[in-house]
Amino acid sequence: MAKLIVADDHPLFRNALINAISSTFATKATIETDSFDSTCAALEQHPDADLLLLDLHMPGNCGFLGLIQLRKNYPSLPIVVISASEDLDVIRRVMAFGASAYVPKSAKPQDISNALNAVLEGEFWVPAELKKYVLDQQDTEQDLDLAAKVAQLTQQQYKVLYYLTEGWLNKQIAYDLHISEATVKAHITAIFRKLGCTNRTQVVIQAQRLTLEPPVDRALAQQH
Repeated sequence: MAKLIVADDHPLFRNALINAISSTFATKATIETDSFDSTCAALEQHPDADLLLLDLHMPGNCGFLGLIQLRKNYPSLPIVVISASEDLDVIRRVMAFGASAYVPKSAKPQDISNALNAVLEGEFWVPAELKKYVLDQQDTEQDLDLAAKVAQLTQQQYKVLYYLTEGWLNKQIAYDLHISEATVKAHITAIFRKLGCTNRTQVVIQAQRLTLEPPVDRALAQQH
């Protein structure tokens, strides 16, 4: 039996997922979290967790950044990403950035069980019909190198990076983040250094490989 941490910010789906798992998979304990911060806290409190089931889009996760940071901080913990997206490029990057499995939210309970069992046996898992498009086409070395660099960014630097990819000017970024333009320039300099770039164009090209998502506070604002 395995000890699981289920990280998803939607209570209904989280409960449905736990019920689906319990119907086909033996667990000794299930810990629920609803944000990236609470997930990190749970991992600290439960170092004996066998698996982490991670929603890519919960608060604080910032696209792939949360996965990258978790992979860096917990290198031996198997991470199963659960997501509504079935985009091949998203799945490929999730696997390249260190996930052991990718399970679409549309998956059947038996598929979820198969994924968890495969991961516990040290294998990788994606839906069978996607394997030849995902696992065999990873540019793993290049993606992991970029992931390691991005993991060095602070949350504020990540926000600045996102706005750079959106084509924002320094003064626009400063206004939105309530900081000075000098601070924005300092963040940009740090981003250049950490990503090994010398100008904005290079940074944007690098960042586009990550399919960055809006910072959580802006994503929430856009919903209202």
